[in-house]
Amino acid sequence: MSSDPWGRVDETGTVYVRTADGEQVVGSWQAGSPDEALAYFERKYEGLVVEIGLLERRVKTTDLSAKDAQIAIDHIREQVDAHHAVGDLDALKVRLDKLVETVEARREERKAQRAKQSDEARHSKEALVTEAEELAQSDQWRAAGERLRALVDTWKGLPRLDRKSDDELWHRFSHARSAFSKRRKAHFASLDAQREEARKTKEKLVAEAESLSASTDWGPTAARYRELMADWKAAGRAQREHEDDLWNRFRGAQDVFFAARSSVFAERDAEQTENLKLKEELAEEAEKLVPVQDLKAARAAFRSINERWEAIGHVPRDARPKVEGRMHTVERALQESEETEWRRTNPEARARAEGLTGQLQAAVDKLQGQIETARSSGNNARADKLQKELDGRQALLEQALKGLQEFGG
Repeated sequence: MSSDPWGRVDETGTVYVRTADGEQVVGSWQAGSPDEALAYFERKYEGLVVEIGLLERRVKTTDLSAKDAQIAIDHIREQVDAHHAVGDLDALKVRLDKLVETVEARREERKAQRAKQSDEARHSKEALVTEAEELAQSDQWRAAGERLRALVDTWKGLPRLDRKSDDELWHRFSHARSAFSKRRKAHFASLDAQREEARKTKEKLVAEAESLSASTDWGPTAARYRELMADWKAAGRAQREHEDDLWNRFRGAQDVFFAARSSVFAERDAEQTENLKLKEELAEEAEKLVPVQDLKAARAAFRSINERWEAIGHVPRDARPKVEGRMHTVERALQESEETEWRRTNPEARARAEGLTGQLQAAVDKLQGQIETARSSGNNARADKLQKELDGRQALLEQALKGLQEFGG
């Protein structure tokens, strides 16, 4: 018979291990000497020691889940309880019990951490909803629209809450975005209506200007043209595609009339010579407006100059192209600056681009919600199908956003 502090082998080859509950049968050994039997089962004990040590390190240094850790503990405990090793099995049980306590502590710690993260996510989403509802009342269409899109990106980066809370907050968030989009659409629809009204008014002004172009009632007709010009400026801008054509017709009708009047008044050379001097001074004053620094101030100054110009009357025919050419050069510079500003702030095209972007963004958001619902319900086939559709919508959204950037929004 052979023995050591934790086990022995009797004369029949039966191996025993000593525990706090007394000796327990480990197994039967017939393949060699008793010392070999003890050595074999001691190695099995050392294997359990190593396995427990590795599990302890995993629990302390990795993100091993409590569930997986408990499964591993139970697996080792089954081997310890089966007494198929020779060594201090009671010490292993103590280590396993402590490890269970550690796992439970980690479980509670992670539970508290998840609760904290959920609470933080709730506060963050509530803040996003509050800001979105405030932005929904804004008239800063571009800035508010950009901020709402940024809020959507922030929302996507936050963890989900419980379904009921998350859905309620998302409903408020989505409603605020929809309310803003409706107000913005109504605003630009109103602008379109105003431009259409301006177009109709200018059509009438052009028709009257053209009907007066052959008049020889010089004084009253010239006065009426000045009134028509004031009405033209008061009418506001029509749609861009109509504005230039209407203006060319309106100005052309005036030019025909004033050219005829100038021909009749050719004998008034002295007066016209003085007019030339005055217009040259105005042209010099106008030329100081170029290059344009402050468009609004330059337009106001040019209107003042132009009104004084119109009040002066005509100049000698041979001098007219040069002096008017100087004014036209300034006018073209102002028009180019105005066109640049118009292109940059074109609300009609920008409204269409923003409307399309809003529709695409809403579609993307809806698909993302449907994908999450499908995933959570285990319907991966539907989720994959929806993902393909989402990829296509996101590509269109990116293109629409690039187009929107051209309008500075």
